[in-house]
Parts: sequence; structure tokens; C-alpha cells
Amino acid sequence: MAVVKKRLGDLLVESGIISDVQLQEALQEQRRTKQKLGDLLISQGYITEQQLIEVLEFQLGIPHVSLFKYQIDSSIAQIIPESLARRYQAIPIEKDGGSLLVAMADPLDYFAIEELRMSTGFRIKPAISSKEELQRAIARHYGLQDSMSQLLGDLPTQEDIRETEITNEDSPVVRLVNQMIQQAMQLKVSDIHVDPGEHHVAIRYRVDGVLRTERTIPKQMQGFITARLKIMAKLNIAERRLPQDGRMKMQAGLQAVDIRVSSLPTIYGEKIVLRLLDLSSGVKAIEHLGFHPRNQQLFRGMIDRPYGILLITGPTGSGKTTTLYSALNHLNQESTNIITVEDPVEYQLEGINQVQVNPTIGLTFAAGLRSILRQDPNVVMVGEIRDSETAEIAIRASLTGHMVLSTLHTNDSVSSVTRLRDMGIEPYLVASSLIGVVAQRLVRRICPDCRTLHTPTEQELSLLEGRGRRVEKLYKGAGCGNCNRSGYRGRVAIHEVLAIDSSVRQLINHSSTVEDLRKAADRQGMISLLDDGLDKVLQGITTVQEVIRETVAY
Repeated sequence: MAVVKKRLGDLLVESGIISDVQLQEALQEQRRTKQKLGDLLISQGYITEQQLIEVLEFQLGIPHVSLFKYQIDSSIAQIIPESLARRYQAIPIEKDGGSLLVAMADPLDYFAIEELRMSTGFRIKPAISSKEELQRAIARHYGLQDSMSQLLGDLPTQEDIRETEITNEDSPVVRLVNQMIQQAMQLKVSDIHVDPGEHHVAIRYRVDGVLRTERTIPKQMQGFITARLKIMAKLNIAERRLPQDGRMKMQAGLQAVDIRVSSLPTIYGEKIVLRLLDLSSGVKAIEHLGFHPRNQQLFRGMIDRPYGILLITGPTGSGKTTTLYSALNHLNQESTNIITVEDPVEYQLEGINQVQVNPTIGLTFAAGLRSILRQDPNVVMVGEIRDSETAEIAIRASLTGHMVLSTLHTNDSVSSVTRLRDMGIEPYLVASSLIGVVAQRLVRRICPDCRTLHTPTEQELSLLEGRGRRVEKLYKGAGCGNCNRSGYRGRVAIHEVLAIDSSVRQLINHSSTVEDLRKAADRQGMISLLDDGLDKVLQGITTVQEVIRETVAY
């Protein structure tokens, strides 16, 4: 192993990655928090993890490995026990005689290397890998396979599912389901699909809006997994003919998730979908929602109005609820009485009265909204306007001195006006009450660890120049282990904010067409979803392909 000649901080300064001032600030903070310098610099945003890996590789002479390039044999992965792999964030990737090449997050942890040597009997050759790649690899190669093997080893028929097998925390079924969910939490999955087929069951994860198959499991395990998930969500395991909905909570370390569970009977058995909501991420501030400066100014002006109705529109999974909660958090003051009616209550906000819809006992959005208006509210949030009754009550509430926030399923901001008219709301009521509409989509961010310059194609140049934008170079993700070779990691919102001014209000009163309303919005300078997306392309946040995928259809 090469001798360390210089300290990490000095190398970072010499490389021009950080300044001497930033290093001194980090060292001062390190003395207070006792964190490792590299982790501290990453958390403060001075360097990326990839930059840290490159400097460590140069400093120590230890190879950097990208785990997505390795087809890790399960027999090699099992050389290191799961407990040690998780404790030290390490996984073996190659065996060569008496040597074992081990990918580690911290190859300087000599106590870990020594313990791995004593546990395995191999001489340990450390390699550097990113923490996210290691978490993915460890989640994929440990736990699930052990539980599956144990479960298959002593498997009764599906008609003979014993209660202890789906309730006992030590049973293979319970461990398998827990590990499946915990792996999804580590990978920041938004949805888990348990899809039954004719000969097998597919476990699919939705990451950054894109669904991918994580693994397939034998068909004979379907009944056990379905029964366990239904038990956890307090559903009726005997009812297999009707759809059911439930929810549960899970904790993994400091991370807590609220999980909505939905079952649907199909020809090959019940399909289960789990929607994961990360409770530990908290509610975002408005300035962190990705608004264009003009749109942010308009949005703040709208929610600070004393009365009126503001609508957030977009398809399912476009971040509407996140935007609503950010607005509520902004308005949450001691002098303001805020009441919500939701289905379901996703985030619990201190100081806000939240009502959960329960249609089975008659507590619908409309019924809940009627009761809310007798509770002296200043601000009312209706989770979704689904029918004409809820729309009419919300509109009339906004006309009687209340600020009303809600969501609507439309393709763009202007279409919301015609949707309310289609619901039977009189045009003069819409014109008098509506103060603004925010349409939004989520597009994938370019992975910061593999972002590279990209020469625009003719089609990209044509689109950009056609919208008044000139550019010579764009960015794209090359694909790495941290983004599962997709080139994208995380998502950002693009917005279209329609402010209802006097000209738009007059057009609404006269039942004008969508085309007339859009022309009026363009005259007031509205930034369309497409244009907001292209601005983020020029900033290197996302790609033209992502923006087209989410906006061209509308």
C-alpha cells in the first residue's frame, strides 16, 4: 500500500477543488462534530463524493471500482457475513487465491480491514467505491437471497399458510418482506410493485418516476408475500376477490416511511402496490421547489392573498401535494387557523388541523369541507377536487373570505378553467374566485457524479432555437453506479403559473376557449411548462429528452 504523503485537505486545495478558506472552515467544524473531513466537505457542498474518491485514489494508490461494472457472484458475496458488510459498508467483488478484493466506502478503516481478514481468512485488498453503490450492492446481495433460500427449503402449499409464518418476526417470510421494503427505502424508491405472472412474481421498483424490475421470485412464494403485506397493512387476508386499501409505517435507522398499500385482483392473483412516503425528508421550503424566479414571486403573491382559490394541477405523481404542503408551511402562523381535508393525510404538520377522508362513514371531501367552514378557518386545503359538489363548496368558500388551496387533474394551467366549467360551475363564479393555477411536472435530474458535456443534436438545436434559445453545449449523464447507469438521479419540478388578471377574468366570464385563454396568458408573460423545462436544460439540471417526455403530449 502506498505511503500517505499529504493530508486529504491539502490535496483538495492543491487540486483547486476547494479553497484554503473552505478547508479551514471545514477543519474548525470537524473539531466540533468529530466527523470525517471527507464526509463533512460533502455535506457542506464543497466537493462531490466522486471528487473525494478521485483524490483518495491518487493519495493512497488504492483502485477505485464502479460496482455496476461487476457481476458479483453470490458465492463470493457470501464470504463476508451480512452483519460485517452492513457495519463497514463493504462487499467482496473478486477472489484471487488467498486474496479478496473488497469494495469499501472507507479504505482507511484499518480496524474494519483487520476484522474482515480474521472473519474470512483471506488477505484483504481494499478498493474505493461510493456509498450509494455499496448500499445498492449490499441490499441486492444480502438478506433477500438468504430469506428466499430458507423459505423455499421448507415451503408448505399456499392453501396451508400458517399464521406463524406471516406474523413471527423471525420467519423467512417476514424477513423477506422487511428486507424488500428496507432495500427500497435505501434506494429512495417511490413505489414497490408485486406483479404476479403465470410462472413467477416480479418485484418492481419505481425510482425517479421510472419503473424497473428488481428481481423475480418463484410463483409458490406469491401467497406468503401477499398475506404478509396484507397483515402489515391491516387488510382482510381472506378477501381475494375485491380491491383493498390500507397503510402502515416502517422505520429503518433514522429513516421513517409511511406506506400506502393497494391490492388488486388479477387473473394470476393479487397485485400489490406499495407507495412509500419518506417522513424524515420533511416539508420543503418554497425556494427549494425549483420555481423560476418569476413563477416563485407569482406563487408567493397568490398564497399571501386573504381569500380566493388557488389550484395546483398535474397528473398523479407530479409533486402537487409537496407544493401544497410547502404553501401551508409558509402560511402556518399562530394568527392563522388552517384546516385541511385530505385522502390520505401524508405529512403531519404541527399547528395545522388535518382531517382524514373516510367515505365508508360518509366523511367525503364535500362533507368534510362543509364541516370545516363552521370551524372559523382562515385557510382551507382540500386534497383534491374530484366532483362538482366539492368544487362548488370550495368556490363558494373562497368567495366568503377564505383562502382555499386544492389540486385538480388537468394537463396544463389553462385547462383547469374549462374543467371547472365542465363540472357545472358557472363562469362568473370561476372568474370571481380563482386567483391562480400552478401546473407542474417532475423531470429527472442529470446525475451530478457522471454529468458530462454533450454536443446538441439537430433536433435539440431546432427545439431550443425555435423557442428563442441559442446554445452550443448541453449536459447529459454518462451513467454510473450511483445512478444505476441511467444518467439521472433525483427529480426536479417544472412549472407553469397562470395568474388570473383582469383580461383573463373577462375571458372566463365570457366562456372563452382554451386557445383564447392561452393567448391571454402568453401576453401576460406566462412561462410554459416546456419553456421552464428548457431553461433547466440550459442550466445543466435536466435534458431535452426528459422535458419532451413530460411536456410535448400536453
